[in-house]
Amino acid sequence: MPFISVNGAAIHYASEAPQGAGVCPTVLFMHGAGGTREHWRFQVRHVGPRWGAMSVDLPGHGDSQGDGYRTIPEYRDFVRALLDALGISRAVLVGHSMGGGIAQSFALASPDRLAGLILVGTGARLRVHPDIFATTQRDMAEAGRLISQWAYSRSALPATVAQAALAFARNRGTVLEGDFLACDAFDLMHEIGAIRVPTLVLCGEEDRLTPVKYARFLQQQIPGAALEIIPGAGHLVMLEKPVEVNRALTAFLDTHLGRAV
Repeated sequence: MPFISVNGAAIHYASEAPQGAGVCPTVLFMHGAGGTREHWRFQVRHVGPRWGAMSVDLPGHGDSQGDGYRTIPEYRDFVRALLDALGISRAVLVGHSMGGGIAQSFALASPDRLAGLILVGTGARLRVHPDIFATTQRDMAEAGRLISQWAYSRSALPATVAQAALAFARNRGTVLEGDFLACDAFDLMHEIGAIRVPTLVLCGEEDRLTPVKYARFLQQQIPGAALEIIPGAGHLVMLEKPVEVNRALTAFLDTHLGRAV
């Protein structure tokens, strides 16, 4: 998979594009705290052949260089630099959890760069449970198990949860702690009403990290926002229910980008 240089660091990404098109995506997918581009593998494959799509390893995550950041505005500025490096003037941003916070911040700071906004399993405020901070500082394997247990619905297969725990535990402790510090300080509850970008809010019905009430608040505060609640899914809704999430993405993109292919 390819890399692109952003702020002097090699940033890793996966992409799909319509036949005969270049690599520049219309839709940019951003993972959450401790995640990687792989969280969006089903969506990039589905969306990319029609509109062009990219999922990125944020700095310090997956195979990207860097140490991550400790504030959402720093991640937001990285995303702007990434779009500049790709030569993209406008895109649809899709953000999960911390990535959703980045997307909200971007929509407020640079609405002219966005054709749409899709917020998945996220909120206008992202407080982090003290147990997550404590386990991250003490034992990354334990942190991976705790986060994964909370990130999936109760009906998820134990093997799926265990695999996710191993993936989270591969994060450097300083990067994961930085992500959680960024989330814990994030609060746009009194600002998101100023977003003026077409918006879709998605949430798993059984999300224990960013519950449905968070999604409802986003939908109520962002003018014209649509809301989709996916039954039988937890926080990692795009991995647990990819068909349902892809259907919602397609409907939104059809409406706001047109039937590209």
